[in-house]
Amino acid sequence: MPEQSQSVTEDRTAAAEAPPPGGVSRRALLGTAGATGLVLGAAGAGVGYAAAPAQAAPLSSVGSDRAMFHGKHQPGITEGLQARGHLVAFDLAAGAGRSEAAALLRRWSTTAERLMAGEPMTQDDTDVARDAGPSALTVTFGFGNSFFTRTGLEKQRPSSLDPLPDFSSDHLDRSRSNGDLWVQIGADDALVAFHALRAIQKDAGSAAKVRWQMNGFNRTPGATAHPMTARNLMGQLDGTRNPKPTDSDFDRRIFVPASGSSDPAWMANGSYAVVRRIRMLLDDWEKLSLAAQENVIGRKKSNGAPLTGGTETTAMDLEKARADGEYVVPINAHARITRPDQNGGAAILRRPFSYHDGIDADGTPDAGLLFVCWQADPLRGFVPLQRKLDRGDALSQYIRHEASGLFAVPGGAAAGEYVGQRLLEG
Repeated sequence: MPEQSQSVTEDRTAAAEAPPPGGVSRRALLGTAGATGLVLGAAGAGVGYAAAPAQAAPLSSVGSDRAMFHGKHQPGITEGLQARGHLVAFDLAAGAGRSEAAALLRRWSTTAERLMAGEPMTQDDTDVARDAGPSALTVTFGFGNSFFTRTGLEKQRPSSLDPLPDFSSDHLDRSRSNGDLWVQIGADDALVAFHALRAIQKDAGSAAKVRWQMNGFNRTPGATAHPMTARNLMGQLDGTRNPKPTDSDFDRRIFVPASGSSDPAWMANGSYAVVRRIRMLLDDWEKLSLAAQENVIGRKKSNGAPLTGGTETTAMDLEKARADGEYVVPINAHARITRPDQNGGAAILRRPFSYHDGIDADGTPDAGLLFVCWQADPLRGFVPLQRKLDRGDALSQYIRHEASGLFAVPGGAAAGEYVGQRLLEG
């Protein structure tokens, strides 16, 4: 190497070795390249994780799960809880009547069938769910009390759809209650659920406008070591005593029979959905001790077992008393009051979503439960239970019912039919 070139090289090397004022030399930095590389590698992994989650469950285990659109009952009733949900109510537009409603339900049914199969909309698809499988998507449709007046079908309105009575725990926002039409969307992927919500809204076109819409969530399938009852935002197992499809009286409690019912024929194999937005007063709830929380519910917070002992599925001993003579399960415990054998056999199928709509200006979380329950007759299911709770449920001081709706959900559409066809074309 020529001397001049060598001198320049040595000067550059020296400059690189010399630390800047108050700093570290470039060579010193290079000397820690291994460690720095680890840090950069970790940062790079973070960036990669944000774009494509590492160790994500393969499509074959989550995304490929599919619910069927056509069947005896509509989807979204007996399926397990889904990770993401949207509830939306529509009012028919001014001047829209029976024919417009029929065309809308036909469009909605076509779209729901395609999306539940993991296929895009027939036109103007947003591509939000591109690359995803069906992800257990379900879309469920129902009719509110006002729908029958708007469409001239008053004689087909079921008596079971009469407005719910007022309850003492109600603080209802009427603008976020009821509606002509109701749609429940659930999926195990948030983008798939949102895609369906947008598709349903777009399909409504000029025939109907959104009255209210609510977003909910549940635990993602596979997040626990084994399948278990879901927890709500109070940390309690929620749904322990839910009726099971394997119960001998399940269909009688949950679905309108095909014959022998006072309901109109178009409701055969359908069900009634009570929808309540229940705000949980979490700041007050979380001030309670663990023992106090368990006394409010009547069950152990850790595993859902009754306070009288055993496991989650152990029968609760309502007569068991402590040494001081007081019941082990307090007389006003939520689990005691809601037992079917304490309410003339009244039973509902709970299928809720949790919600969190931000934090109020005073720091209070706007969070709670999008309560959805199913029954063959709300006057024998939800109403007697809620009346009983109104009279002394220990949980009532920690919750507030802020919105409400009751909807008639017809049976499933047969192949070639749309949901509600037997009502709208009967």
